[in-house]
Amino acid sequence: MNEDGTVTVDMGEPELVGANVPTTLTPNADGDSVVEQDWEANGKTWKVTAVSMGNPHAVIFVDDLETSIDFESDGPALECDPAFPAKTNVEFVQVMSPNHLKMKVWERGAGPTLACGTGACALTIAAILAGKIPRDGVVRVTLPGGDLFIEWKDDNKVYMSGPATLAFQGKAVVK
Repeated sequence: MNEDGTVTVDMGEPELVGANVPTTLTPNADGDSVVEQDWEANGKTWKVTAVSMGNPHAVIFVDDLETSIDFESDGPALECDPAFPAKTNVEFVQVMSPNHLKMKVWERGAGPTLACGTGACALTIAAILAGKIPRDGVVRVTLPGGDLFIEWKDDNKVYMSGPATLAFQGKAVVK
């Protein structure tokens, strides 16, 4: 627990090798990664960055989260596209400033959710790789459920901070 009441979690290192995400999209950047690669899906051409934080993410930058996508159509179509053989989480991202990103997520197997910690980490990595933001500190990621704060440090680990509140307390009898 941090002094300000938030919690910081070491989310580990991102997997950037496209085949390991996994995606069948052709690598187009350093280390066999997929960064802003053209992806034909759901009748549109997308620029996608593939990142795994232990689960696959397809990160797509858009001009406006409300007008640039048809979330209810694009989300499930992209989640199940053959370019991601294990299916994928889909993050649509709007760059608000060099240290603030706003996102909507279509989670693999769940649909729209209020938050996705691995997605917030993945889209921060994608924004840095695509040159949308600098890699020099903490990035605020606004999700429908609130803000998370992400930092990709020089040790290649990603750290996520955010609020923590008690949601449940109970006792269990173990026999």
